[in-house]
Amino acid sequence: MTTLEKGDKAPNFSAKDQDGNTHSLSDYKGKKLVVFFYPKANTPGCTAEACDLRDNFTRFQAKNYALLGVSADNAKAQSNFKNKYEFPFPLLADEDKAVIQAFGVWGPKKFMGKEYDGIHRTTFVINENGIIDEVITSVKTKAHAAQILG
Repeated sequence: MTTLEKGDKAPNFSAKDQDGNTHSLSDYKGKKLVVFFYPKANTPGCTAEACDLRDNFTRFQAKNYALLGVSADNAKAQSNFKNKYEFPFPLLADEDKAVIQAFGVWGPKKFMGKEYDGIHRTTFVINENGIIDEVITSVKTKAHAAQILG
């Protein structure tokens, strides 16, 4: 789905989180950044994935990683999701899909025999210099931290 690959420069994005704070790629220079795209807040797979990342958050911090979740949900939905599960990382409310399109994770999907356009669950691991170190397209929602940290 995405055309971005390991070794590519990460798209220079800018979007607001659940509290209206703007996050840009440049804010994370000098840190490793995990940008995980998920289809919809408060759905079973997305909840499992984000909770796994939350439960391993100290491991990410110990390795100088910052985490950013992204979906097309509005700020209120993202805020409710973040507060309900006490996520220690921001969730970007990418309603205009600018970040989603920049990373190339929007496209045709199939679910129960129906085709529609939506967000492909994809995670990008970006190094301290803004270069993509890893693209994970087969996300294991209940063991995603292990996929990233090894």
